[in-house]
Amino acid sequence: MNNNEQDTPVTSYRPTAAYIGASWAVMLVGVLAYLVGLWNAGTLQLSEKGYYFAVLALGLYAAISLQKTLRDKAEGIPTTDLYYMISWAAFAVAVILMVVGLYNADTLTLSERGFYIMAFTLSLFAAVTIQKNTRDQAQADKLLPKSSTVSANEGGSLFAGIRKPARAEDDENNLR
Repeated sequence: MNNNEQDTPVTSYRPTAAYIGASWAVMLVGVLAYLVGLWNAGTLQLSEKGYYFAVLALGLYAAISLQKTLRDKAEGIPTTDLYYMISWAAFAVAVILMVVGLYNADTLTLSERGFYIMAFTLSLFAAVTIQKNTRDQAQADKLLPKSSTVSANEGGSLFAGIRKPARAEDDENNLR
């Protein structure tokens, strides 16, 4: 039995726990860094901090919504053109508001501006990745229940999912 014969197309597209964890960690790092930067920005007024927080919230929502809409279209799931255009517009508005806000932030140094744009970009990318992982997991679960997949932790071995049948009859039964 070939080691790849146990993999089905469904389990191949299921995101790994490590990838899911890394995505959440990147999201946490990006959003926390952005928020800690806002909290510690002594030169920004409270209204400016509120502006940057609202731009982050809009950007996260818009990125998730746009990713979902693009994937729906790619998979042939009906999506209205109005929602598709609103998703693009909201994403563009969030990015433009961030760029214009940082461009006009005279009290911020260039390195602070770079910090905010990098934390913003990191957070948006992580939000899209988390949404993709969530959708891939749900789609894989719908097509193939978790009980029928082999976990890497099963049997206490990292390579437990790459087992060979103990007998020739088992090998024949697996091929049917």
